[in-house]
Amino acid sequence: MPSYTKIYKEDELLEGCLRQLPAFQQALYQQYHRKMYGVCLRYADNKDDASDILQDGFVQVFRHIHTFRSGGSLEGWVRRIMVNMSIAHYRKRSRYFMTDIEEANGLKLDEEVLSDMTAAEIMEVIQELPVGYRTIFNMYEIEGYTHPEIGEILNISVGTSKSQLSRAKELLRTKLKNRIPSSDKVYLKDR
Repeated sequence: MPSYTKIYKEDELLEGCLRQLPAFQQALYQQYHRKMYGVCLRYADNKDDASDILQDGFVQVFRHIHTFRSGGSLEGWVRRIMVNMSIAHYRKRSRYFMTDIEEANGLKLDEEVLSDMTAAEIMEVIQELPVGYRTIFNMYEIEGYTHPEIGEILNISVGTSKSQLSRAKELLRTKLKNRIPSSDKVYLKDR
């Protein structure tokens, strides 16, 4: 017989977690772990690293749940912790960034190219990027950080952030181009 986990409203989850009630902590984990694993996986080198980041992230969620302010969503707050844990994981493993170069011309993919790919296929290509490129790509393009914010968080210059993003886009464009049937390659264009 399947077991069912009760779905709680955010305010119920928050109250139960603030009271450190295990049933509510488990419910919070059950409601958000799949989405948060996806966040961690975007930054991690592999599934094991993503699982470790997820575990560490939820430890931080439960340790700091009292700092949550009800102005935003609980899910958004949990997501921010997962992003921060992923970045911290990256920083621990990162040895260096490439030196600053002039920002290359950004390249953009036509939406028709991406519409022919599933989200899983796109994520697979992003996962193939080197960790430095992938981290900055995720922070800038997906999480919405600015280059100055990325520079401050990763302790790199704004120029390095921009050049790494540019290189990530170029490499991503090349990888996507190689996956597209030759008759469809006309959809790739410069920004």
